[in-house]
Amino acid sequence: MYDKINPISPELLEKMSEKIEKKSQIDLDQFWKYGVKRGLRNPDGTGVMAGLTKICTVEGYYIEDGERVPKNGVLKYRGLNINEIIEACERENRFGFEEVIYLLMFGTLPTKSQLDLFKETLALCRDLPDNYIEDVLMKNASMDVMNKLARCVLTSYSFDEYPDDISINNVLRQSVQIIAQLPVMMCYAYQVKRMKFYGKSMYFHPEKKELSTAETILRSIRSDKKFTDEEAKLLDICLILHAEHGGGNNSTFTTRVLTSSGTDTYSAIAAAIGSLKGRRHGGANIKVTNMVNEITENVEDITDEKQVAEYLEKIIRKEAGDGSGLIYGMGHAVYTLSDPRAVILKRKAKEFAYRSGFEKDYELIASIERLTPEVYRKVKGKNKIMCANVDLYSGLIYKMLGIPGDLYTPLFATARIAGWCSHRMEELLTGGKIIRPAYKNIALPKKYVPMDERIENYSQMSDYIPSDQRVYDLNKEG
Repeated sequence: MYDKINPISPELLEKMSEKIEKKSQIDLDQFWKYGVKRGLRNPDGTGVMAGLTKICTVEGYYIEDGERVPKNGVLKYRGLNINEIIEACERENRFGFEEVIYLLMFGTLPTKSQLDLFKETLALCRDLPDNYIEDVLMKNASMDVMNKLARCVLTSYSFDEYPDDISINNVLRQSVQIIAQLPVMMCYAYQVKRMKFYGKSMYFHPEKKELSTAETILRSIRSDKKFTDEEAKLLDICLILHAEHGGGNNSTFTTRVLTSSGTDTYSAIAAAIGSLKGRRHGGANIKVTNMVNEITENVEDITDEKQVAEYLEKIIRKEAGDGSGLIYGMGHAVYTLSDPRAVILKRKAKEFAYRSGFEKDYELIASIERLTPEVYRKVKGKNKIMCANVDLYSGLIYKMLGIPGDLYTPLFATARIAGWCSHRMEELLTGGKIIRPAYKNIALPKKYVPMDERIENYSQMSDYIPSDQRVYDLNKEG
């Protein structure tokens, strides 16, 4: 009896993999030939228009005479500029994430009484069902907290009296519950991982209903339960900035795709978590941290921009880093001149770093931001406009807050859940059709070969020939 999935032998796996690679390759020219928009992107890099939304606006360029013209990035939640939201929270010295959840879900800023009631409701919903920690979180511990979160959300289906009811009032109930519980699930899942894989003690602190989401998270992951108001409000800003980013980002689009099929809330949100985990999406924040640590370890003087630039060249040439050739934290699918989230986090990171002894960490990341565009031009020979994205500075903030790397991407999920749930309800109300894009089949027609006539490694012409260009032998059947 095995306690792990029984592996296929390496030799057989290698043999089967080679066959799949050989049969699954498609020449990129074929995509151009048939006008396929890879990644649902237009030839100029803009996203294919797949729907309408009132929830969020993401702007990074404008179109003039058919060309994409770069501009400073703009992010709006329900029409409100994110800078105004952050500035109000800082000016009034208060937490804002719960207000943003309300804004995204209900479409308007809450009054004080509405917000107080909403906060009370979220606090009430944080409690997990009886025996949930023992039966769901502590059994079958996961090396990855994101996978554990997806499993927790799916398992919550079993605790719901009306899990498949997709009426708006029921989905709203489920959404508020998941939004409230996901941070708690995250913190508990991390404690279980600490015990199971790091051999460290677990600590589960009783919830305090009067605390904000940011305060709850910091209190839960610290053994002494202590944190400063400044720390909690810095994390609160991170949650606000990660809460939503339009219907086209991969995890939100995943939510809308699953919602369009008529499936339950738990399935849709678990799928979104799986999407966010990817290194090309939410998983990029821990990739930034790993990259910065590697540069620190391998560059003799990280204050020497020439040395840093030389190492960045190695990363782009795939001679260093994770072999992807990517400078994580730089570039974005929509933003060109600036990512408004990164601008805000850079300012906050600098303020906090110079007060808490992390100025060298900050300056290294700032130099990566400055140097990458020129290094990219030097290596690739292309004038590509790129800016820092939200991931470049969020990891530094988490590090300064003492948040373990295991929670970087899960923290993203605990914020973005607000956007996912808002889009789920909007899709239920306005979508109307199952999302189903088309894929063109370019496999050649084949005849069935009887078992005793088949041979191994049979090769045949595999280039696709359009139907009107094929030559048929009319004297043969088929």
